[in-house]
Amino acid sequence: MFKSGFIALAGRPNVGKSTLLNAIVGEKLAITSRKPQTTRNRITGILNRDDGQFIFLDTPGIHDARTPLNRSMVKAAVSAFGEVDLILLLVEADRGYDPGDGLILDRLQAVAVPVFLVINKIDLVEKPKLLPLIDRFRGLRDFREIVPVSAATGDGVGLLLERIRDAMPEGPKLFPDDLFTDQSERFIAAEIVREKILQLTHREIPYAAAVTVDSFKEDEEKNRIRITATITVEKDSQKGILIGRGGRMLKEIGTQARLEMERFFAAKVFLELFVRVRKDWTKDPRWLKEFGYDA
Repeated sequence: MFKSGFIALAGRPNVGKSTLLNAIVGEKLAITSRKPQTTRNRITGILNRDDGQFIFLDTPGIHDARTPLNRSMVKAAVSAFGEVDLILLLVEADRGYDPGDGLILDRLQAVAVPVFLVINKIDLVEKPKLLPLIDRFRGLRDFREIVPVSAATGDGVGLLLERIRDAMPEGPKLFPDDLFTDQSERFIAAEIVREKILQLTHREIPYAAAVTVDSFKEDEEKNRIRITATITVEKDSQKGILIGRGGRMLKEIGTQARLEMERFFAAKVFLELFVRVRKDWTKDPRWLKEFGYDA
């Protein structure tokens, strides 16, 4: 029996949704960092198996959003709940129950599809400590399954996939076998640059930066890609920090992003980065729409 369906990964910021998506698909599709709210858009990962095709939606972390950009992120996450066959609610084994988990459970009350509780980061705690956490969540909702995993090490991911298959409806293939995401190459290139900004800069810089790919030209004969991208920030001071003394920070961001792109695209990449200022773009509906966020 061949099965197929859509699965949403939901949870607070920084619980490991993107790491789990990458572990499931076997490719680095979603950018990761130690900073919360790394994921801004829904990222699609496709797992192709002999007995099924499962499409995973990595959603932004659900939190008490205060700004237009953050409200857009939460809206993107919640809207996925009505479009899937199964929801995986991720929580952290090492952190235990968090009030933010309650916020998400409230959002899930009206959801008709099955919900799995996925307890992530079990590599960071002793197993006996999981039992009180499981009991706490069992008292809050009737979950279809409760599966402890470590997205970082892969422990429990195989079991999770078998439980997912059991819950999926019978259905046909929805995407070609050789496709593992429906994201465009431009989107992936922009996300790679944004990941390096998250990893290399601090304070408000990562949250004030948006990346757009202005040009993506592929020379198949020479196996070479030329990419031009623009990083937008909110203030002149942020632009100065992002460029760095003598252009060192921007060069480092570009170097690390280029190497990551070459691995992903399996081609030689020439990357050119520019930085511009658009005052308070994270609060401006026009610029949010320009950057692909639903304001």
